[in-house]
Amino acid sequence: MSHLAAKKAPIQRLNQVPGAALQMQRELLWYKEVESIMPSVNDLYQNKKYEKSRILFTEEHRDLVKDGATWMKDTATQCMVVATLITTIMFAAVFTVPGANKDNSDHTGTGEPNNNYVQGKFPLVFVISNILALCSSVASMLMFLAIITSRYAEEDFLSTLPRMLMLGLLFLFVSIVGMMIAFVTAILFMLHYDVRRWASFPIIFLASVPVTIYALVELPLFIQLMFTTSSSDVFGKKNLNHHA
Repeated sequence: MSHLAAKKAPIQRLNQVPGAALQMQRELLWYKEVESIMPSVNDLYQNKKYEKSRILFTEEHRDLVKDGATWMKDTATQCMVVATLITTIMFAAVFTVPGANKDNSDHTGTGEPNNNYVQGKFPLVFVISNILALCSSVASMLMFLAIITSRYAEEDFLSTLPRMLMLGLLFLFVSIVGMMIAFVTAILFMLHYDVRRWASFPIIFLASVPVTIYALVELPLFIQLMFTTSSSDVFGKKNLNHHA
């Protein structure tokens, strides 16, 4: 029974899960689910080729491990580029005060903002969103860097790699949201909030477009990662019979 579970699933079964890394995770979860209901002495049994079930599992999934490592590296690299760009933008924005104007009579002529204006009206949400976006983007970069430099062993696909990818995507989403909030706040601040309420809606709507696109594209993958990594009951009885 453990040797049957160690065999690679049919391609139509694997294609139900997006990404080679998550397919490898599902295969590991299935093998361990079957292994958990069997006596430990069965681990010593060999098939006709004198192979234990664990050795058979490694041989059957060698190509899937390579494909999963490639998929993880490509995904992490692409996301890391986005996180790096956000980090660069938000780091510069932290030291930039919206609304600075050399033509203001209260300025020194050097482009420095009016202290009374900054201290009295500088929105706290701009500072918070900048810090949130900067810290989140740096955290996502570290998560993706850890994925790229991982050893990609079989057991890493079970929880370590999926959890790091899930956290990286979450931090990246938070950084995008923080960047868009800072963008809207800066635009309204530079206008000194001298804008009609109806005119602020298009700005907010345009800022929500990137957030919405990211959520629609990455949400299915994030849900899959969260379900398979956090849930202890991935396979129900019906799924066990179907997989078999």
